[in-house]
Amino acid sequence: MAQKPGIPKGTRDFSPSEVARRNYIFGTIRTQFERFGYQPIETPSFENSETLMGKYGEEGDRLIFKILNSGDFLSKVTPDELADSRKVAVKISEKALRYDLTVPFARYVVQHQNEIEFPFKRYQMQPVWRADRPQKGRFREFYQCDADVVGSTSLWQEVELVQLYDSVFSELGLVGTRIKINNRKILSGIADAIGASDKLIDFTVALDKLDKIGEEGVRKEMLEKGLTNEALDHLAPLFHLTGSVSEQLVTLTSLLAESETGLKGIEEVRFICEAIAALGLRSSELVLDVTLARGLNYYTGAIFEVAAPDTVAMGSIGGGGRYDDLTGIFGLKGMSGVGISFGLDRIYLVLEELGLFPAEVTAASNVLFLNFGDAEALYASRAIASLRKAGVRAELYPDAAKIGKQFQHADKKGIPYAALAGDTEMEQQVFTLKDLRSGEQRTVTLPELTALLQRFSAR
Repeated sequence: MAQKPGIPKGTRDFSPSEVARRNYIFGTIRTQFERFGYQPIETPSFENSETLMGKYGEEGDRLIFKILNSGDFLSKVTPDELADSRKVAVKISEKALRYDLTVPFARYVVQHQNEIEFPFKRYQMQPVWRADRPQKGRFREFYQCDADVVGSTSLWQEVELVQLYDSVFSELGLVGTRIKINNRKILSGIADAIGASDKLIDFTVALDKLDKIGEEGVRKEMLEKGLTNEALDHLAPLFHLTGSVSEQLVTLTSLLAESETGLKGIEEVRFICEAIAALGLRSSELVLDVTLARGLNYYTGAIFEVAAPDTVAMGSIGGGGRYDDLTGIFGLKGMSGVGISFGLDRIYLVLEELGLFPAEVTAASNVLFLNFGDAEALYASRAIASLRKAGVRAELYPDAAKIGKQFQHADKKGIPYAALAGDTEMEQQVFTLKDLRSGEQRTVTLPELTALLQRFSAR
């Protein structure tokens, strides 16, 4: 009985057209990473378990995929070790699939610190794995596309990362993205101002839900976490911040006048926003969002999150921020860093919904040469070899089938042009070129055909 084919839950197969579209996004992001001076690195798909465990909190640790040691490992477990679950765990599994790209990057920086020129600007585009519950938009295997700078505390790095976001989304034609900014120091200052510094996590987790559950929902959750009505009344201006970034910062400055930490955060946000206002963005908008609290335990300064255009119902398509002492967990203290990530899968869905993928992205070839027999196939093959040398994607239909079938094949593969050559064309050393989208056809020489298809390929 044949085995029923299947793949593990939370993983996916990708069709040729899907891979082509994903590669289009990868290529666009990679090009911008490199234009901004970021260098590529890669790390192993799995790390020593001790490298990953304890770095993502209790919930994160549960989502790490562990790899079983090979061989009869249990036979080597002594009775004393058997009584200690931690020792048994080590015997069973000493390695794990990476959960993200950041912790492996921190390990990489420490391990290669004598080879690295700081500040070090790196990008990484590799898959990660999480033993999460699969659902729409959430998978167990997915790609992350990260850019980070370590070894500098300069706020010009944050300014550059905002520009990098804008450049990528502009190149993808994704106009109207909103790059939200906040600062961990502002959040700490707000918690201080309302007397809730001991409840910072509870306070910010609730505040982060403002756009989902509204002001009343946030107030209810904060009260349940032990905050007082007096504290929430002091917090009220945050729920109704309006105006320009400058006007919002004035309101925040008044609210946090007694918090040195909060005022420091305001100054950092002001610097970044004023620099971006002076430099300008191509198609994105930088907006202040004081309810933004992603990765609170992780970030120490600026916090970023990118929202898709309002015409698309989608969660964040990117995020990041400043983290001090990135490498401290591996013994290298005082190495501040800042980075951003692009959500490839969500960006794909947004581009698909808005119809922003160029048609030629999914075409396997630019032109299909029809096959009318061995003599015609040989004539076509010489032209195909010349076109390929010129950078044009070209192929020959392998069988001398009916012309309708060959046209249908080109249509199903999304090939925009078909080239035909019979006795007349071979005698005149030309080709009949048909545009399969418009139906228009013309007679062209090989140099003319090459020039036309090169222009098409360059689009």
